[in-house]
Amino acid sequence: MTSQRAYHHGDLRRAVLTAALDVIATEGPSALSLRDLARRAGVSHAAPAHHFKDRGGLLTAIATEGYDLLAHSLADAPDLRERGVRYVRFAMDHPAHFQVMFQPDLLRPDDPDLLAAKARAAAELRTGVEKRAAPAEDADLMGIAAWSIAHGFATLLLSQNLDRQLEGRSAEDVFRALTGLTFRAHYARSPPPSSVIADDRMKE
Repeated sequence: MTSQRAYHHGDLRRAVLTAALDVIATEGPSALSLRDLARRAGVSHAAPAHHFKDRGGLLTAIATEGYDLLAHSLADAPDLRERGVRYVRFAMDHPAHFQVMFQPDLLRPDDPDLLAAKARAAAELRTGVEKRAAPAEDADLMGIAAWSIAHGFATLLLSQNLDRQLEGRSAEDVFRALTGLTFRAHYARSPPPSSVIADDRMKE
């Protein structure tokens, strides 16, 4: 009865995704089992395969959802730094998605929905970079630099490697201070090459 009700109301897919996210958040992606997820969601053992076919399909769906959520989080941020802040906040709010999104060996790399969602998220980050970059600057390298800082900070944060350093301060405020300090220290040594990073307006 539970399974049929889920099918009729379109809730089965969401129920399995929610159960999978709970497992990933506590035990990691390697702990996923479609049979176990069916039990957690209260549906027949074959029901998850109806929507996702296999474990790879389920993880791909989670990653796709994650990239869509990330794109939405980045949209309309006022500047590149705040896009970084929103990236960090996304990782804190959706740690299970974050774990899966950047493990291509777990996913179906040619899945059209995944590719489209990744493109939307990349476009939002690129918009922030293009707003900051001067015409002579290398926007691709700036994008890598911005992504590396935000992703590295978020990864350290989620793995509890920054607990002592945060000392009760919000992760967002620490990230803002970190970006200002990083670029200020760089500029104090020498003028930044135009092909490496944004000018000191990044500190604003």
